[in-house]
Amino acid sequence: MHPKPEPIEYTKKIYKPIIARAEYWPVMQLSRNRRSFIEEVTEASIERILETKPTRAALIEELETTLHREKHRIKQNAWAVDPEDDAEFWGEVQKLLVTISSDTNGKTTGQEKELLRRILYRYVEEIAGSFQHNSYRFARRAITFGFSRLLNASRVKGFSSLWSNQYSLQDKLHIAGETDHIRSLAQKGVVVMVPTHFSNLDSILIGWVIHVLGLPPFIYGAGLNLFNIGVIAYFMNSLGAYKVDRRKKNVIYLEALKTYSSLAIQKGCHSLFFPGGTRSRSGKIEKRLKLGLLSSAMEAQREMYQKEQKGGEPARKVFIVPVSLNYNFVLEAPSLINEYLKIKGQERYYVETDRYSNSYKIMKFLLKFFTRGSDISVSIGRGMDLLGNYVDDEGNSYDNNGKVIETRDYFVSNGEVTKDKQREQEYTRMLSEAIVLEYHRINRVFPSHLVAFVAFEMLQKKYDKLDLFSLLRLSEEELTIPYADFKATFERMRDVVVRMYHQNKIHVDPNLMGDVDKVITYGLKNVGMYHSKRTLMRDKRGDITTEDMNTLFYYHNRLVGYELEQHI
Repeated sequence: MHPKPEPIEYTKKIYKPIIARAEYWPVMQLSRNRRSFIEEVTEASIERILETKPTRAALIEELETTLHREKHRIKQNAWAVDPEDDAEFWGEVQKLLVTISSDTNGKTTGQEKELLRRILYRYVEEIAGSFQHNSYRFARRAITFGFSRLLNASRVKGFSSLWSNQYSLQDKLHIAGETDHIRSLAQKGVVVMVPTHFSNLDSILIGWVIHVLGLPPFIYGAGLNLFNIGVIAYFMNSLGAYKVDRRKKNVIYLEALKTYSSLAIQKGCHSLFFPGGTRSRSGKIEKRLKLGLLSSAMEAQREMYQKEQKGGEPARKVFIVPVSLNYNFVLEAPSLINEYLKIKGQERYYVETDRYSNSYKIMKFLLKFFTRGSDISVSIGRGMDLLGNYVDDEGNSYDNNGKVIETRDYFVSNGEVTKDKQREQEYTRMLSEAIVLEYHRINRVFPSHLVAFVAFEMLQKKYDKLDLFSLLRLSEEELTIPYADFKATFERMRDVVVRMYHQNKIHVDPNLMGDVDKVITYGLKNVGMYHSKRTLMRDKRGDITTEDMNTLFYYHNRLVGYELEQHI
């Protein structure tokens, strides 16, 4: 049941909400019971931690490890969004732990569990979203109104253009792929949307897409660092985001995060998180996904089957929907690629910074985006079950031979649905591989992607004896490609990409078709168009050159993984 490639076009269909009344949105019901949900997540997290740390000594050791890491975070990597009493809280934890650890008479027995509860409650309180319908409605209208005004001002002359409705956001932000399919799945079960991740704007963009598709609001797993940025923080809070702090690597926090995600899914909340874990530093489509939150969806599915087995309500089916975000330029590209190059070949911790991302920069980016001729597309992939099998519009799963299969059976042992961590870890790994394949299949090739890929590969071939870093250090005078050579290679590569499209291995933007000179001009104009240094351009003689090899490398990387370089 492999889906056929869609036509090379976008839809501007207007979708009606599948749940018209806000009080019936699952996220709304979760928000109404926020306090009790926090307590439920806390207690469930305690149970899970005690399963792996059954002895008092093991639990105390875990608490001490958590304390050590949190004190290091506060000292080495504090953020403005952190609670004001952070140091005070962990200072109290330290005093209590000293007392508990030094107790040889058993007087403090049980206090280690109470301390665990306090820490978990604090974590879950931070993680939990604060969805408000009025704020959501305002944020949705503000985004749609504000962006539409900018769009019309850029395309219709005169002051009155600010109030024109000649152009809609869908003239600028294109939605393609399995739109009707995801709407159907959202009515059959619980959708977990898993997009690629390139920019801090991704969450707002996906929020708008969810609204346009007529889907009820999703809960978001958004990086806590985004809440440092004023305008982003407002919209994240309004759109029901729950916070993910990637600095916190301790077992207690990660368990709280997974439990929050799992229980929200079990309560019917459609969910969204970026399985790449963070923005792609290299510009490549993610190949290795973080399995933590994916495993929470797996766990939620199994637990719903277990509750059904015990006489509970019929289990909802969880559907995974990959989404590919396609940009001509990424605001943070120069800083992201520089971070990538610094750590290339090394597996080490680095401090995540957003020095190029603040409210002013974000607003400046939006002005640039809506007053220039650049587009963004969002490609919706085919829904899968938790094993990575494609599903039809009714939610039925199919194996590679087109045979209908029952997802529940994968969790059964000796006739009963059972918990098996090792088995579920293997299923999660299989699911992550299926998501990565779908990312590459639904990736939409823009002219900007292809001109960057061809230019970088031609330069790399020209200086084939240089390693990557030596290539990146070449002077501008050495980074020139005769236009005739570039055009011939580009045209040949476009033929390869179109052939792959017909083989259902990739998707193609409509602007990639037509007269090759016009396509190249369009690509050069759009690739990295925001940046102060031109990523790719034609010089006075008309030849192709670059002012910034690092960002050219970044945009080139979008098409890495398809073995296209063998055709250069």
